[in-house]
Amino acid sequence: MAFAQTSTTTTQTTTEPATTTQTTSTTYTAGTVTTYEPGRTVVVKGDQGPVSFALGTAARIVDGAGRVVTGPLRTGQKVRVYYTGPETERVVERVVVEDQD
Repeated sequence: MAFAQTSTTTTQTTTEPATTTQTTSTTYTAGTVTTYEPGRTVVVKGDQGPVSFALGTAARIVDGAGRVVTGPLRTGQKVRVYYTGPETERVVERVVVEDQD
């Protein structure tokens, strides 16, 4: 006499989210300050004319040694503005003051 055997096979499929990598590069513009509104904007005149940057809360203003500058930027100061993003969405990381008169 033969008995029927029942077997159960369980298959589990898992889906993991796709991983994307985004590379961000930092660019800088060097020139002289023409307009400065603390916490809002800085306009720097460089080789290609004036460029306006929005200053977010994360933007730091430092001297050449990396120390935080406590005074406001002044018209005519030489600076380098380091930023990420395309022209229409520039995000300032830091402003380095090159001369501290």
